[in-house]
Amino acid sequence: MRVIAWVVEGTWPACVDAVRAHAPDDAEVVLLHVSGPDVPTVAHGAFAGLLGRGHRPGHGPAEGWQRDPGDRLEALGGTSAAALLDAAARRLGRPCARVERSGRVEREVVAAAEGAGLLVLARDGDRSRLGPKSLGPAVRFAVDHAPCPVLLVWPRPAPGLGTLPPPPPRHP
Repeated sequence: MRVIAWVVEGTWPACVDAVRAHAPDDAEVVLLHVSGPDVPTVAHGAFAGLLGRGHRPGHGPAEGWQRDPGDRLEALGGTSAAALLDAAARRLGRPCARVERSGRVEREVVAAAEGAGLLVLARDGDRSRLGPKSLGPAVRFAVDHAPCPVLLVWPRPAPGLGTLPPPPPRHP
């Protein structure tokens, strides 16, 4: 059985702990981190479309001021993902694969779960109450479209039952 744990900043410890508690000892564990293309893409576009217009690299008021900031953001994101996966692997304390993907986050998670026996992910929305708003858009998409069973965990203790939304009004 292959178990995929979606490792995200802020919620990854709960996912790793769930794998430790629920995955069979002989399971192949994959720690998955997905970087969205948004920030570097925006920086590349801003530089090319606005900031870099009419200038040649290395020729400006301050040497090197025209370097594309998107390149630096991509490098920082890769370093951050590797550090996060390393921390998750240490916490897991057993052999595992580390996979880094890039693209539309929710679609990359669903694609990575193909053929898996279990996808472990954490709620990323409103954590103060029970209900559908406890899932952000990417997690909701992964839960709705995962091609395997899903273990959805709270990143901290779940709120009490008193936080349930009220029932819908009855119609006569």
